[in-house]
Formats: sequence, structure tokens, C-alpha cells
Amino acid sequence: MKLNPLPLLSGMAQASAQLLSRHPRRVAAGLGVLLLGTGVTAFGIAPLAPDAADLPVTRIVEAVPFAPLSPDALGPALPFTLYRSEAVRRDDTPQSLLQRLGVQDPAALAYLRNDPAMRDLFGARTGKLVTVETNDRHELLRLQARWLPGDERSFTRVTVENGDQGWHTSVEAAELEPTSQLAGGVIRSSLFAATDAIGLPDSVAVQLAEIFGSDIDFRRDLREGDRFSVVYETLNADGEVMRTGRVLSASFINNGKTFEAVWYEPPGQKGAYYGFDGQSSRKNFLSSPLAFTRVSSGYGMRFHPITGKQKAHLGVDYAAPSGTPVRTIGDGVVSFAGWRNGYGNTIEISHRGNQSTLYAHLSRIGVRQGQKVEQGEFIGAVGSTGLSTGPHLHLEFKVKGVHQDPLEVARKSESVPMQAEWRAGFNAVAALQRAQLDAARSVQQASAE
Repeated sequence: MKLNPLPLLSGMAQASAQLLSRHPRRVAAGLGVLLLGTGVTAFGIAPLAPDAADLPVTRIVEAVPFAPLSPDALGPALPFTLYRSEAVRRDDTPQSLLQRLGVQDPAALAYLRNDPAMRDLFGARTGKLVTVETNDRHELLRLQARWLPGDERSFTRVTVENGDQGWHTSVEAAELEPTSQLAGGVIRSSLFAATDAIGLPDSVAVQLAEIFGSDIDFRRDLREGDRFSVVYETLNADGEVMRTGRVLSASFINNGKTFEAVWYEPPGQKGAYYGFDGQSSRKNFLSSPLAFTRVSSGYGMRFHPITGKQKAHLGVDYAAPSGTPVRTIGDGVVSFAGWRNGYGNTIEISHRGNQSTLYAHLSRIGVRQGQKVEQGEFIGAVGSTGLSTGPHLHLEFKVKGVHQDPLEVARKSESVPMQAEWRAGFNAVAALQRAQLDAARSVQQASAE
């Protein structure tokens, strides 16, 4: 005979409930004593267990058979696309470029050889960036090339694709996208050594020398520990930096003195650099007719390199390679352009206030007599014509027909004032550039630390 346990359990539960309701304190005390006794027992027994460090250790080594997976077990192979980029070299052909890019596609090579757009790609200018996409068999799917047609703010994009209708080439012009870059450095020996140390493009270093050249002699005034911060523009094509643009703002601390400049271009007017207080950094005359070079012979008495006699040198010589662009240091009108005895190819420009400048030994003349020119405009190229021992530019400055030291004239020339109606627009630009320049200074200080 089997007993049903359910009535028994139900009765025990009812009895326990009645006991708890009648004597709650006694039941709670009894449970506490029971738990305390259990804890003490556990505490007393635990130390009697053996130490795990004293237990014997047995190493078991088994050979596990390896069964290679069959190709069917992995499933079908998925197609993939390979990407690679290269710059066009001077002696490149479609075949050599595709080989360097890892493309193995005779049909694509044949098409590129006959594509008229490829003549521009493999032209005289090198460094054009080419990106290709290939399949897992290294066959060309897409080729794209970008380059700058000139100094404009646009670029040329050439795309070659293998579509449903076969190969197709598209050529289009697109706008470069400007972005701001921040940088800062410390002078240890020279400006270019400092900019090279932080990877700053040479074109930015040249602009820094031009901006502050009237206040700082970068050949003699630099001191170890001088600091600079700069915000400059880069021009990008499809996310790729194509070239460096203009310096937007800059700060230079030379021998404890701070010099600052911000670029402002009023609507419909010629832009210039100003201090953050609105005082123009643009003076009537540039400190140099070349972007950045060294003075090889200053103003004053010297031994003439050809005659060997001491003679007054009534100008300044700038050492530079033949073909280096020469610019006018001030606004004016070309009063002479041609050959002039020992000066060789010569340009003379008349400026306001009975002032004139002369540029000699040129390899090429890029202006004509009577032409108006603006400060910084290209007028010719450095050469070694006339009585010259090597490529250089000879610059003279006259005031009412009397020779003056061009470097001193540039330093003492008056600044071009800002017009009152430009002030509101300038203040907005200056506030933005001040914030970015402060950020650039923080970057410079962090890198120095």
C-alpha cells in the first residue's frame, strides 16, 4: 500500500505557519543559533582541507589528429576588391604604371594606350596621383587620376571604368575643398630647419618669411628658442591634399617680441595681412623681390668680383638659381624693359613719390614698357646676363634719382591703412583666426614639452 505524501506535507506547513504566528521571536532566535553554529563549524573545518599547492600535479600530453578541411566545407570563395595608389613618374607609360600598381589586365592596358585622356595624365608634370581598383584576379575595375591643371582652385579628375558597356572614360573639373591646418615650432638653428622638423611644407615657411620679413631679418635676427604658430590652408581633392594654400594667420616670437598677422580679403578687393588690431602688415614695398633667398652682396662698398677693384655697390644681390621667379616689390609702371649694358636683361619700374626700382641680370623679361604692375606680380626670372659671375638678381632702389639701400627702404616703408568700411568684416575674420591661432599655439607647446 502506497501513502500519498501531499496531505502530510500540507499539514506540516500549516503547523509551521501557526507556530510562527504564535511565537515569532522564538522561531527567529532558533534559526539564528542554527546558522551561527553552521558558520562556526565551517570555520573550524576549512583549515583542515589540504593545501592546493601540495597536491600532486600530473601532465598529460595527447596527440590530437588534424583533419584538413575540404574546400567544400569552407563554402564558395567570396570576391574582393583590391585598392592601390601611385604617383605618376617622369618616364611612366600605361604599362609601367599598371605594373607598379599590380594590375594584370591586357584589355585594360590596350584601352589606356589608345585613350586620349591618358596623354594629359602622362604629360610633362609628374606627381599626379592615380588610384586603381582591381578584382581578386588583378583585373582592372576602375582607375581614377587627379591633378592640378594650374594654380587655380580647381582640379581635373579622370575616371576610367569597366562597365556593362565596356570601357568608359570621363573627364571633369571639380572645385578643391579648402581646410585649415594648425602647426607650431621652435627655432633651433634656422626657419627652414624648424619647419622641416614639424613637417611643415616649404611653401608655408616661405610665406612666414614674407609676412614677417619687414620686421624680422631671418638671416641675422633669429634666436634659439624663438617660436612660431601658424594656421594655413590646404586644398583637397576627394579628401587628398593636392597643394598648400595661403597662410591664414601666424604668430612669431622673436627675441621676446611678438609679431602677428591675419589675412583679410575685403569683398571685391585685394587681400592683405593685418595685425589683429587692424593695423596693416602690408607695406608699400616688399623686403625681397624673391620668395625666399639670401643676400649674397649687400649695399655699400665692396671689391667688384670682375674688376677686382673696390667699388660702391649701389644695390643688393640675391643668390638664386637661374629661372627663379622675380616679382616687383611695389606697385608701379614699367619704365624700361630690355638690354642695358653690364646689367644684361633689365627691368626698371617707376613708383609713386619719384621712387624707382631696377632688376638686373635677368634670364627672361616678363613685362613690357608702359605696363602697370602690382606689388608681388611676376616680372621676370633670375639669370646671369651682362657682367655677372653666376646666377643672381641685382636690385637697386632710387629716390629722386639717388640710390638707397633697398632693405632699409622696405623696413621703413609705410603700411597700407585699412579702410573704415572693412572693419566689421575684418573683426569677424580676426576673431575666428584668433581662436585657431591659439589652438595652434597649444599644439606647438604640447609638442615642445
